[in-house]
Amino acid sequence: MDNKFKNFIPNVRIYLLIIAILLGILAFYNVYVFFVGFFVYLVLLYYNFKSSEVKKNQFFKFIEDISNNIDTAGRNTLSKIPIPLTIADDEGKIIWANSPFLEGVVKNPYGKSIKTIIQDLDLQRIIEKNISEINKVKIEEEYYDVLINVVKSKSSNRKNIFLFYFIKKTNYYKLIEEYENKKMVVALIEIDNYDEVLKSMDDINRPILIAEIDKKINSFTSSLNAFVRKYDTSKYVAVFEEQNIKRVIEEKFPILDEVREMYFGNKIPVTLSIGIGMNGENPHKTHQFAVAAKDLALGRGGDQAVVKDGEKLLFFGGKSKEVEKRTKVKARVIAHALSELINQASEVIIMGHETPDLDSMGAALGMYRGCKQKGKSVYIVLNKVNKSIEKIMEKVNNRGYEGVFITNETSNAIANSKTLLILVDVHRRNFVENPELLNRVGNIVIIDHHRKSIDFIDNATITYIEPYASSTSELVTELLQYMVDRVELNEVEAQALMAGIYVDTKNFTFKTGSRTFEAASFLKKMGADLIEVKRLFADDFKTFIERMELIKSAEIKNGIAIALHRGQVDNFIIVPQAADDLLKIDGIEASFVLANVGNEVMISGRSLGDINVQLILESIGGGGHMTIAGAKLSDISIDEAKKLLEIAIQNYLKGSDKK
Repeated sequence: MDNKFKNFIPNVRIYLLIIAILLGILAFYNVYVFFVGFFVYLVLLYYNFKSSEVKKNQFFKFIEDISNNIDTAGRNTLSKIPIPLTIADDEGKIIWANSPFLEGVVKNPYGKSIKTIIQDLDLQRIIEKNISEINKVKIEEEYYDVLINVVKSKSSNRKNIFLFYFIKKTNYYKLIEEYENKKMVVALIEIDNYDEVLKSMDDINRPILIAEIDKKINSFTSSLNAFVRKYDTSKYVAVFEEQNIKRVIEEKFPILDEVREMYFGNKIPVTLSIGIGMNGENPHKTHQFAVAAKDLALGRGGDQAVVKDGEKLLFFGGKSKEVEKRTKVKARVIAHALSELINQASEVIIMGHETPDLDSMGAALGMYRGCKQKGKSVYIVLNKVNKSIEKIMEKVNNRGYEGVFITNETSNAIANSKTLLILVDVHRRNFVENPELLNRVGNIVIIDHHRKSIDFIDNATITYIEPYASSTSELVTELLQYMVDRVELNEVEAQALMAGIYVDTKNFTFKTGSRTFEAASFLKKMGADLIEVKRLFADDFKTFIERMELIKSAEIKNGIAIALHRGQVDNFIIVPQAADDLLKIDGIEASFVLANVGNEVMISGRSLGDINVQLILESIGGGGHMTIAGAKLSDISIDEAKKLLEIAIQNYLKGSDKK
């Protein structure tokens, strides 16, 4: 009897078997008695069969009655539960609901799927992840927390049953929403090129422009129902409720475009930097978030808004071309502070970014000479010489720099709490040559010209990030003139610094200001030979052909060129070179070149200025400048990387004026 109740039914087969054995033995002694016994045995078999069937039917009738009573009691209990309850099968179809559910949640749910009531519900995931609750389910104008109970069937023929209990939490969630909406938000607004704009226009128009800027900012803050105060000639602070920031975020801060388009005889467009702080633990923390956000906006070149929501950062704007607005006063102050740190240090270690280029190496050599003139032991972290710096390193190795260039292991052994670490041409923690070194030194100084990124090193003693500078080599050249009374650069160091400026300005074409030419003039006086500098960029015939093939593969759409190198690239320098050369073609506003370099896909982006390649590549993990940017993607094919890039370009174009 194949059921779990068979042990309750008497089993007489063993007795019948014993009787059969005894009858068999009896047959040897008396055949007549055997036949009589056999007849009686058949009667017993028939009686046992009939009796067993009757008892079995009676037993199962008893079990069925009990089950029916339990089911009736269960249904009565479920129907009387005051909480809205519905039951669905494993396909999500609603098969039963109690009165509170029918009266308060959904009036006629039968035949519908539970997925139409609870959006994005995945029944299989509920079973696999053992999910027992879903919070904040909105049904019409009400909110519910849904408790889930799964009645799993042990039989393969029967299906699972899902019980959903709807706990009404409308007042609770509305209270939370009201609390969130009423939270304080701090906005710091700064006209980031105030002095430059006023100097570019006639005196008679200046008051008009200033009044119009005030009017625009007051109109913007008024739309937020904000309290606003102007606390400096070019700085404002506003405080408002969080519910008002959502609309501005959706519209992507139109105030940036409105102010930029103002014209009252000014030759330079007015740009704003806005830092928004929200969801701090207290007003002080919220204000700190706003300060950090504005610093990040300024560090990325201005003309943008940065929202710092706890640890989350959102960026808006950053479309305008960068305008040089550095002052020599700042360079002098930084140089003086840097000199003090060098004098206090036991030794100095200089480090650039991984896979260093000429700007990184030129800045490192220039800073090496400045520290050396102060009588300090100086080292430069360099693990491997690549094609980009191969020629300058050949010159360096012939000029007696023994023991200056050290590996990660050696730098880790040298570093201590009195060591000064100077980072050049990099400010991102994961991009330095040796990240471990950051935690081993006492003081860190950052000298960089890239737009400030999210993952910047935030524990530096001095951070000198100037996105308006052409290159880090230009910044170091300026600092050297204030660090020591008489700079003693040798010919190779001067050439390296000049090469750094040369490569990042693309032959003094991009991001070249008056300060750039002043730095170049100083380096020329120090012995930088432009012919020798140009030879540092000369290619062999094979490299030239490879670069031309890469340019030939470019696809052009909407003024943007994308080129792919599907094989492995030994000389990675052809990737940025190809991106530069593509910009020489009429009609191309921006270019992107992708290539496999080792286990990574390298992307170089270049622009003439109207398209911000930094914002595009930053969205996929890269960074750089508005006109020069790059990215490295791991564990991805070149075709997948191209698809990611195309999506990033489409998203950028949707949010800009370029179509």
